[in-house]
Amino acid sequence: MRINRILLSTVLVAVALVVQVGVLARLHLPGAVPDLVLLVVLGLAMVYGHVAGAFIGFGAGLLADLAPPSDHAIGRYALVLCVIGYVAGLTKPDKSQHRSASMPLIVVVCAAIGSTLLYAGVGSLAGDNAGNTVGIPLLLFTATVYDLVLAPFSVPLVMALARRSEKDPLAGESSGGTQSGMVTGEAAYGWLSTGSGLRMSRPGRGGRTPRIGSQRGGLLGGKSKSLKAVRIKGGKRL
Repeated sequence: MRINRILLSTVLVAVALVVQVGVLARLHLPGAVPDLVLLVVLGLAMVYGHVAGAFIGFGAGLLADLAPPSDHAIGRYALVLCVIGYVAGLTKPDKSQHRSASMPLIVVVCAAIGSTLLYAGVGSLAGDNAGNTVGIPLLLFTATVYDLVLAPFSVPLVMALARRSEKDPLAGESSGGTQSGMVTGEAAYGWLSTGSGLRMSRPGRGGRTPRIGSQRGGLLGGKSKSLKAVRIKGGKRL
């Protein structure tokens, strides 16, 4: 992963975690808590791809496991978001981006349902049933609704920032500067490639050495003609 990806992902996940724990969790909404961290992972995975999505999901889930008040085993949500980030990254089109908003919304719905089921399944396998006091159907419904409400305000912004971080503004400037430099160089030293420039003739059969400025339109020839013309004109005036 590139440095800009790591920095942007870290900042976005940290901000989303603070908002989720400090604001959304204190609203005491019925059912599930709006999962802003999940939406950030989805937005980044759909731009960066499945490999980066898996790494970002694992790191974001691990931070969520360590953030207070944590009522489950550490690593439980990290595993869930790692799988979700990997699957969401598979929806990234090859050498392009999502053209419509339908695919991201479908990914959000599937991720909300899948993360809830995976979280409950991993908890049951690990014997960690803390936090499962609410029924699964209510959790699935509320998690889907909350994530769909937050998705239009978070996922497009995250994807736009991720695409902007992928573009290197210095690359365009360097290529433009190189091209302009080549053009300027050709304009400044264009006489080397034209008939009035310095040319080297091919050696003949007699083994003669190359000559510089031997053509009629050469630089020295042009100057001598112009000097003669000036002298003749000046003689006429006198």
